[in-house]
Amino acid sequence: MTKRKLPITNVRKKGRSKASILLAKIIFWTKRIVIGFFILSITSTILFKWIPIPVTPLMLIRCGEQLVDGKPLRLYKNWESIDKISNKMQLAVVCAEDQKYLEHFGFDLENIKKAIEKNSKSKKVRGASTISQQTAKNVFLWPGRSWVRKGFEVYFTLLIEVFWSKERILEVYLNVIEMGDGIYGAEAAAQSYFNKSALKLNREEAALIAACLPNPRKYRVKNPSSYMRGRQAWIIRQMRYWKSGLDFE
Repeated sequence: MTKRKLPITNVRKKGRSKASILLAKIIFWTKRIVIGFFILSITSTILFKWIPIPVTPLMLIRCGEQLVDGKPLRLYKNWESIDKISNKMQLAVVCAEDQKYLEHFGFDLENIKKAIEKNSKSKKVRGASTISQQTAKNVFLWPGRSWVRKGFEVYFTLLIEVFWSKERILEVYLNVIEMGDGIYGAEAAAQSYFNKSALKLNREEAALIAACLPNPRKYRVKNPSSYMRGRQAWIIRQMRYWKSGLDFE
């Protein structure tokens, strides 16, 4: 008894059917992943408008690096509301990192243009990230320079600019930004370097802490180098231009 062979046309239809089912499944799950990402990101952004950030990806990465290197685990942070952080500390980081902070909607386009032009001519990379971008990166993302991460950074920067106030963005920034080896936020930095609360920091101390922000693991607040002293002096000069501090109204 001979076996009947399926017509070639039926085999092709079956093949197309399996491929179409697989494609449908991929589309189905891709849609759900994308929708889930948007729901989770928007929900977490809204919640963090009021809730202190418990930990950031960078904090966890640094802890992992410490363990791999056989160093003692060091994670020093102490969340404080913005009214318990010296106005001088607030002003110092704005003068050091983002002097158009109150004017832009997350991105300093003029500075970005200058950075692109300079980076095209020099091997030394110049950054153009605003305080909003740095906050979004620290709270939601991992460190890196890939275009994928930059794309996510743009997205989360827009989210916090929409849902948070400028005051809240600066408050979060001043509580999560890396300010030394295992030191995060103004309160932890003030206690570590000057044995006082962030509320009691004077202009010189605030400017010195802000001076380390481009690379807080390289530039030391304790026993500062001549570069750090020079940058501190520059930040103090910038602070003098702001007669009444920051105005979030």
